[in-house]
Amino acid sequence: MNKFYYSLIVVGSSLLSCTGEHEPSLMFGGDWKYYQGDLGRNQYSVLDRINVSNVRRLEVAWTYHTGDLSPEGRTQIQCNPIIVGGVLYATTPKLDCFALDAATGKEIWRFRPEMGGKYNFGMGVNRGVTYFNDHHGQRIYYIAGHYLYALDAATGKLIQEFGDKGSVDIKRGLGKEPEKHYVNGTTPGVIYKDKIIVGCRVSEDQIAAPGYIQAFNVYSGNTDWVFHTVPQPGEFGSQTWPENTSDRIGGANNWSGMSLDEELGIVYVPTGSASFDFYGGNREGKNLFANCILALDAATGKRIWHYQTVHHDLWDRDLPAPPNLFTFKRDGKEILALAQIAKSGFIFVFNRATGEPLFPIDEVAVPGSNLRGEKTWPTQPVPRKPAFFSRQFITEIDFNDFDPEVKQKALETFRKIRQGRYYIPPSMEGTLIFPGFDGGGEWGGAAVDPETIIMYVNSNEMPWIHTMVDLLPGSEAELSSSGKILYQKHCMICHMPDRKGDGRAYPNITNMDQKYTREDLKKYISVGRGVMPAFGFLSESEKDEIATYILNPDAKPGTSKVSEEMDSLVRKVPYTHTGYVRWVDKNGDPVITPPWGALNAINLNSGEIVWRVPLGELDYLTERGIPPTGTENYGGPVVTAGGLIFIGATKDEKFRAFDKATGELLWETKLPYGGYATPAVYETGGKEYVVIACGGGKMGTASGDVYVAFSLP
Repeated sequence: MNKFYYSLIVVGSSLLSCTGEHEPSLMFGGDWKYYQGDLGRNQYSVLDRINVSNVRRLEVAWTYHTGDLSPEGRTQIQCNPIIVGGVLYATTPKLDCFALDAATGKEIWRFRPEMGGKYNFGMGVNRGVTYFNDHHGQRIYYIAGHYLYALDAATGKLIQEFGDKGSVDIKRGLGKEPEKHYVNGTTPGVIYKDKIIVGCRVSEDQIAAPGYIQAFNVYSGNTDWVFHTVPQPGEFGSQTWPENTSDRIGGANNWSGMSLDEELGIVYVPTGSASFDFYGGNREGKNLFANCILALDAATGKRIWHYQTVHHDLWDRDLPAPPNLFTFKRDGKEILALAQIAKSGFIFVFNRATGEPLFPIDEVAVPGSNLRGEKTWPTQPVPRKPAFFSRQFITEIDFNDFDPEVKQKALETFRKIRQGRYYIPPSMEGTLIFPGFDGGGEWGGAAVDPETIIMYVNSNEMPWIHTMVDLLPGSEAELSSSGKILYQKHCMICHMPDRKGDGRAYPNITNMDQKYTREDLKKYISVGRGVMPAFGFLSESEKDEIATYILNPDAKPGTSKVSEEMDSLVRKVPYTHTGYVRWVDKNGDPVITPPWGALNAINLNSGEIVWRVPLGELDYLTERGIPPTGTENYGGPVVTAGGLIFIGATKDEKFRAFDKATGELLWETKLPYGGYATPAVYETGGKEYVVIACGGGKMGTASGDVYVAFSLP
């Protein structure tokens, strides 16, 4: 077991002595006990039986089919399983929790969550579970939908003493009328002593719950503390908002997970943007604690320090993954540090005890908005180091010439839209978002090798074009056409203005009249379906108007008008947008030059890039003589003491092993479905395994329901 000895912690300009050894909960023995490997979220394994000399001999050890794909085939598995004492714990596409024999893949137990007595098929995704063990026994905590469940790890049965006969509604601490809002839990919580600390996913529209951080007692399920990420009046940070906004502004949530330093007693919480994501005329100011790295006292929830990575976010620049906790070395000293990856391709590095930046961060002047009522913040923080792991801007020379006609059209578009270097504001003429809305870095997280202090992070290089739409074009008659306005406000961002979706996660709904009745659609609007959130806050008449418009958008508008509440909301936030639109060619490939996806190695001590290689390959381009381009990718890497990096993530549905020293590809295999999840490495019965969830369902690939484990013969 690798141990880390700390003699000094830099605090401001003084030095505090730290006696004894500080061991940041790295993986012990053969277990993968925590989400992303350890409480520092470093996605690192101490195992080395599988290594650079024998990885080419890997073969399938076992497969486990969950058997619960949705009828529409739109499910995913994003789970990073945990393995404790030879038992693997994970979740299925429909969020059952299960336990397997980690050596054989044989099912031990399976738990199906219930919501109101009925199984809910629209609870979103789950990225992992949390293990807890003390004199009361072993437990598994996990979130399905907006319920936190406590299960007996040996049997899968609910712990009846926890909450309401085994579950807690995580909506309950989120302010006024949480039952009206979409709330979901995607990433497992972290346990500190007798508390489980959780975040949540909320809507990104104007009508959104606040993303408060909550700590629940692991035994009773009672709420121990709540941290207001949108501060209440008089609380620290409230001065960064207009008056009386805490009851009407949502978001600033943690959907991406947290890191924990048990010895310091600090939980590190990255947050996302305030809602609405792309217009802030109703939330003038910096908007703390949106887009922050929050260091909270894990026992009390009190703020210790924070750093805001985006001021007054208009670009959906949520911090996408937990920070990595590691030991920074400078001038012969060792400093407890954290590194936070961002969708922008930036890495922010801090002393994790004090919040002091370990590399300079500049406040860079950025352009202003041309949308009425919007006041962008004049500067944004840009770190000088570490080096960016994704390109920051493109020019006309950066468009590929694979198809001359496509290139010419792309150049014509490029000359019309707003584009530039950093933080170009949303606009009605269209704004280039690069790196795109999914990064840069994303929820798969980064791996850090504690021996070398090298970070391994995969990146997307997908350009997106983002276009705002005016909901108040000057015609009161148009505002009174409630079906169209409501569709634009709540549905268009996913299903697009033409209702044809994006061809990926969001389906074409132009033929809904052939499949569903108006009452069917109203039900889905109320409770959600798949990745679609619930819109329970809408009135029955508003749901009726949306359903009618979807079924027949050319019909004469109904007599009902937008409600007074909706009319007020539209006037406060008078813009929506046309959706999350990737800038791609007819094959779905980016119009810019490769790489479109990359695996990066970055020395966190020096801040320099060590190596960078394309991640992913498209056969139809290789056959044309084009070198591997990399692909868009989802799910993170794992680095091992055996000298390897394991990663799935790519659109070509392959699983790969790279030499961590050089970036050389050593091994690859085709998965049954896309492996859009972070793998886990473990040992049981004297044998080492690497396992990955093959859930597919992203980037236009088929949905799957399989976990696949590999080992040496």
